Amino acid sequence: MNRTELIFATAIVLFLAFLLGWFAHWLVHRFVHVGQGEMSDLDQMAQQVHEAEEQRDQAIAYFQQRESETTNQLNQTEAELNAAMGGLREARQEAEELRSYIERLNAPQ
Repeated sequence: MNRTELIFATAIVLFLAFLLGWFAHWLVHRFVHVGQGEMSDLDQMAQQVHEAEEQRDQAIAYFQQRESETTNQLNQTEAELNAAMGGLREARQEAEELRSYIERLNAPQ
């Protein structure tokens, strides 16, 4: 291989390396580059996600508060029911005692 062929071969290899580097740069730029319009879309989506998370947190807090109120109301209702059942039990027992007392008084001696 003479000197001219070596220069042409080196020039071709360097040109191919340049083309390969340019193509790689173009690919990276194509996939990585985010335009201004895309950036505003990303900002808008991030804002919407943030608002959705706030609404979710508010909904969770609201439902926890409602659950607590409902649990308290249920406990109060159960306590009132137990008190009413106890009173009813005592009233039935007293009514039974009165019936037996009246039956003893009205019984022929």
